[in-house]
Amino acid sequence: MEFDIPKQDNPNVKGYNRDELGTAYEFAKRMHAEFGDFLKAVVLFGSTAKHTVSKRGDIDILVVVDDVTVMQTQELIEAYRIIVEKVVTEVSTRLHVTTVKLTTFWEYIRAGDPIGMNILRDGVALLDTGFFDPLRALLMRGRIRPSEEAVWTYFARAPRTIHNAKWHVLQAVIDLYWAVIDAAHAALMMTGATPPSPDHVAAMLEEKLIGPNRLHRKYAATVNKFYTLQKKIMYRQIRDIKGSHLDVLFTEAHDFVEKIDELINRQFRTKKPKRF
Repeated sequence: MEFDIPKQDNPNVKGYNRDELGTAYEFAKRMHAEFGDFLKAVVLFGSTAKHTVSKRGDIDILVVVDDVTVMQTQELIEAYRIIVEKVVTEVSTRLHVTTVKLTTFWEYIRAGDPIGMNILRDGVALLDTGFFDPLRALLMRGRIRPSEEAVWTYFARAPRTIHNAKWHVLQAVIDLYWAVIDAAHAALMMTGATPPSPDHVAAMLEEKLIGPNRLHRKYAATVNKFYTLQKKIMYRQIRDIKGSHLDVLFTEAHDFVEKIDELINRQFRTKKPKRF
């Protein structure tokens, strides 16, 4: 009895830019010619797999190499890197190649790691020795689910990221402090004075610029405010600053720098392009 056996193609292939797909296949072909069975899979993924890559964007390629039957010596690793760079140079510098070991990739999938899931979901196997497409089919059928360990591992990143966000806001205030101090030092240097340490800047502004009515008294208060804030942040007396407060501080620091810019330009009777 004769009958047709229909094949199921990867739907991600449809809609690909032909040139990008051709470039990826050429890379896979050359890599296979160089490494043979050492390669377990070569996969197109990332923005290209989602059809959102721009004309100048990277073509993301995942290469899965055998670390089960092949010993990963330093010589092999170095030779692999050199050959990959050579192939990329010859095929297209738009290629962005990520290499993972076979056992590492399996661990990603076993744990339901989001990175591994995204590669399976969006990727197209250019070269497959029989494990990538079956894993992708299992994912599409809902047979691969995250482990409890993966859940906690990824959740643990969230509090750290919140902490980092708070730190970046505090660091932004420190940056504003230095903008104010640098501008104030420049203004004092303009008068011929030697720039003092930050804790004496406000007093010297009073003496050199505010006293002679060249600068409003509020700008000395701005310097004092940022100096005090900086000290409290450094000594961890302030651990959190709201975004709305940062906006106010930014406006005040920007106003200070603009005022000093005007002052220096008047002094030297020249107008430099603003750098902020």
